[in-house]
Amino acid sequence: MERLEERIKRVNVIIFDVDGVLTDGSIVYDDEGRELKVFNVKDGHGIKLLKRCGIECAIMTSRKSPVVEKRAEELGIEMVIQGARDKLAAYREFRDATGYEDEEIAYMGDDLVDMPVMKRVGFAIGVCDGIREIKEIAHYVTENGGGRGAVREVAELIVKTKGLWDELVKGYTR
Repeated sequence: MERLEERIKRVNVIIFDVDGVLTDGSIVYDDEGRELKVFNVKDGHGIKLLKRCGIECAIMTSRKSPVVEKRAEELGIEMVIQGARDKLAAYREFRDATGYEDEEIAYMGDDLVDMPVMKRVGFAIGVCDGIREIKEIAHYVTENGGGRGAVREVAELIVKTKGLWDELVKGYTR
């Protein structure tokens, strides 16, 4: 457990996959062929909590969707990487462009395409409803499913482990 705490305390940025992490993995199309996604408001607030504590947030997805851009904008996430078929290459570009070291980066994923990045970051997070292989390499596996509070769970874990929770809560009770 102590090793997990050390990993979490080094986190300065977290990258989220979209389908299966920020959503439950469902892709819905309306009658006109427009893609719809359902995002959890508590997960969104978790991202805002991370940002308030100085932890940067980013999105990396192998698909492209205007809905993802819209959600990122609502949450104030400026680092959005879409269409990343090779997530490891996209991760390396992200790391080089931002100057973060692997140890400072957390990544949250659910499927095979996420594995190469998860093997390199300082804190790898798998969702409980992700594939077995993800859970085997994750440093932490959520109790909540993707799109169902997993992001909020991780946000609170990081903020509390860094000792920032009490001060954050005070900001809401003034």
